[in-house]
Amino acid sequence: MTALLLGALGLTLSLVVPNALAKARWPDRAPVAAVLLWQSITLSAVLSALGVVLAAPEEVTRAAGSSKPVTEAVLIGAMAVAALIILRLLISLAGVSRRSRARRARHRLLVDLLDRAEQRRELGPENLRVLDGPLPLAYCVPGREPRVVLSHGVLQVLDRPQIDAVLAHEQAHLRHRHEVVMESFTAFYRAVPRPLRSRKPLDAVHLLLEMISDDVARRVVGAEPLRCALEQLSDPVPLAEDVKTDPRGDARRRRLDRLDESHTPSVALNALAGVAAAGLLVLPTVILVLPWLDRALDAWPL
Repeated sequence: MTALLLGALGLTLSLVVPNALAKARWPDRAPVAAVLLWQSITLSAVLSALGVVLAAPEEVTRAAGSSKPVTEAVLIGAMAVAALIILRLLISLAGVSRRSRARRARHRLLVDLLDRAEQRRELGPENLRVLDGPLPLAYCVPGREPRVVLSHGVLQVLDRPQIDAVLAHEQAHLRHRHEVVMESFTAFYRAVPRPLRSRKPLDAVHLLLEMISDDVARRVVGAEPLRCALEQLSDPVPLAEDVKTDPRGDARRRRLDRLDESHTPSVALNALAGVAAAGLLVLPTVILVLPWLDRALDAWPL
């Protein structure tokens, strides 16, 4: 029974909940809490899968009345499979991180070589680089030596307060290490078997991180300069692999809609999302796993 319940929970968290949460609009008012909730959903799905791998064989052998040595062997085999799942996740994370570091290092070298230093001296940040090009584009290159990159088109179409808003937004990405969050979701997405994976968390978290940086920029320069900058800039460059582009501009419209002067983060939503995130991690363990573990340990020699 424990394995069935954990399996149902894992499938719900992997396939059903992401679709519902991605369509919700309350995360726009509490993006930080929503990111924590997405992280909790992802981790809980992994823990549920591990629980199924560990619990199902033991429960089948116990129900069949198998001998204690058989049950012990089954438990050891289940633990080996669980270890392989964890290893697959770690390998995926290491691979995503390694590719991202290499890509960022190449990109950082290129923007340093192509930088138009004479156009950025008055803008302030030491890590700023300005590149030729009419397309108004702004993004950051995270890492140990981060860069904020603006195209020459940004300097042509935005005034100084709007440029300051863009810089504050990109610096927030770097300061809060948003690329680490995106890499963890990318690694999980690649490690999960194709029939069970959903890219909803990737795209949703990417948008929420943009909103978090928008909130930082709004506190620095106000909503109006940021709104004008968003209306004129090209789509943001994703902070991780596998994030889909937004050809219809839905993400941009959501970001613009929430840039209302009356907008304030909802304390109630933050609290509810925090409770939900904690509950997803704690309750399945307390209600399902601990009782099963108490029974399973009886199969081991004292």
